Amino acid sequence: MSFPRLFLFILPVTSVLKLVWVWACFHLEELLLRILGYIMRRFLRSAMIVFSWFVVPYSRYTNIKVIRRKLPPIRSHLLEIPAVDLAKLIRTRKIKSEEVVEAYIERCRQVNPLINAIVQDRFEEALEEAREIDKVIAMGINSVESMEEHTPLLGIPVTVKESIAVKGMTNQAGRVFKTPQIAKSDAPVVEQIKRCGGIILLVSNTPELCLLWETYNNVTGQTKNPYDLKRTPGGSSGGEAALLASGASLLGLTSDIGGSSRLPAMFSGIWGHKPTPYAVSFKGHHPTSDFPKWGDFFTIAPMTRYAKDLPLLLKCMNDPTGPKLTLDRAISVHGIRFFFMDNDGPSGMMRPLSRDLHAAINRVANDFNAKRVNIRKMKWSLDISLSAMLTMKNIETIYHKTEEGEQPKTVCKETVKYFFGCSDSILPSVIFGHLQNFMKIIPNSRHKHLASIIDALKTEFKEMLGNDGVFIYPTFPNTAHQHYQIYHKLLEPMYMAIFNTLGLPVTNCMIGLDRRNLPMGIQVVANPGQDHLCLAVAREMERRYGGWVRPPSEDSHSSSGSSKQRG
Repeated sequence: MSFPRLFLFILPVTSVLKLVWVWACFHLEELLLRILGYIMRRFLRSAMIVFSWFVVPYSRYTNIKVIRRKLPPIRSHLLEIPAVDLAKLIRTRKIKSEEVVEAYIERCRQVNPLINAIVQDRFEEALEEAREIDKVIAMGINSVESMEEHTPLLGIPVTVKESIAVKGMTNQAGRVFKTPQIAKSDAPVVEQIKRCGGIILLVSNTPELCLLWETYNNVTGQTKNPYDLKRTPGGSSGGEAALLASGASLLGLTSDIGGSSRLPAMFSGIWGHKPTPYAVSFKGHHPTSDFPKWGDFFTIAPMTRYAKDLPLLLKCMNDPTGPKLTLDRAISVHGIRFFFMDNDGPSGMMRPLSRDLHAAINRVANDFNAKRVNIRKMKWSLDISLSAMLTMKNIETIYHKTEEGEQPKTVCKETVKYFFGCSDSILPSVIFGHLQNFMKIIPNSRHKHLASIIDALKTEFKEMLGNDGVFIYPTFPNTAHQHYQIYHKLLEPMYMAIFNTLGLPVTNCMIGLDRRNLPMGIQVVANPGQDHLCLAVAREMERRYGGWVRPPSEDSHSSSGSSKQRG
């Protein structure tokens, strides 16, 4: 065979071999990514099982010290009027703001020794502000219509998560400092609430740097669930949730990056909404980050005792420079399309729903004629959420911001100090540095692969929900558990974190009590900018299922009354 002919023969063979090599490399990389993902999943699931061997006995031991008491009964009728109606009564001079604020202060003083939710109060200042508001209303300077339009929260007490800056109040997000960290100015969202007439009553407890789905720290201590003091109200907005559920607050400002508003709302039987990204300013909060996409995941969020108050509070919180939400738009749930899932794929990673929650979510789906769907990529919730959130840079941690004159903390040294009982921090703050370092050793190809799944999921939700659809999904697989048991359930919050990753608005809705008289909740999700759909469904669920139920109290009639509203 001549050389030219041999060359013509070798050329296509070489091309074929090259294509085979490229194909093999591509599929080998994909295979390696799948193997890596499988190993990580099995490791994490196994780790949770091992953790449970230690966590459950420790939880039961510590709960021996918790006295099983009930809250004092709610006596004042003012404490059970929704903010929408209360504001109208104040504007029309049928009741005074001072009376309302006094009632809430008294309730806070009654319940806080039991639930331990208040970090710092400003009761005297709040009373003075209420008196000034009453004087202005009595003078008749502004019409009722003008007050409703410009100051819709006039005279209404509002409580704020301590991680959100309120001028003159502590603002250290549960961290131990030698010198108290006092906010020098209000967070933008707090300024908006004040401009709308709201009266800031106090700042409430949060885990250190909001890094846990349970609320305790080494400054204020542990916050307890009003329905059962041996159980957690969730986190990281557990202080707000406990106050709202106790009847000691009506409207609360919280935050949400992985369910921090929704899980406490579920565990405490109230309503928490994660808004569309950037609809509410995220500035003035600890922790924070200068990462360009921080606002894609993190937001300050409204929490209320009554679903009908969510649109009012969110409207007052809506950032004038952010996306405009159509919260005044009248919506009939009959024009909304409903979809639902009662598992996460299933992925095999997260626990299935408890029997009561499984029955409840299917009952709700049936009541709203929801279509069952199987979004297969939801099984990647854990992988994509951890990849997206733990690779964000410059997040405020105990290893970054320290007091002036102190040496920065190191991951290894702080870990050793923690296990010898010498650290000022709680476990999640200590191990967060290890998690960030672990993410650095995962190949970039893995993160790119997961980013492509995020994009695909966003597209799937966008096409499925459109401008008139909502998605019903579990908030958490069980109702409120005993203190510290979150440590062997650290994978389950991905039921919530997935929607931070996807940038979708979502509301936790109270749908009744389980067989132990603990609140049950589900999530209602919509496309970005369609927050009004979530809130419309929340109001309808409140109408159908009764909404907030008084926690058990020393008054036996309250206990028997609440048991009638089981899901």
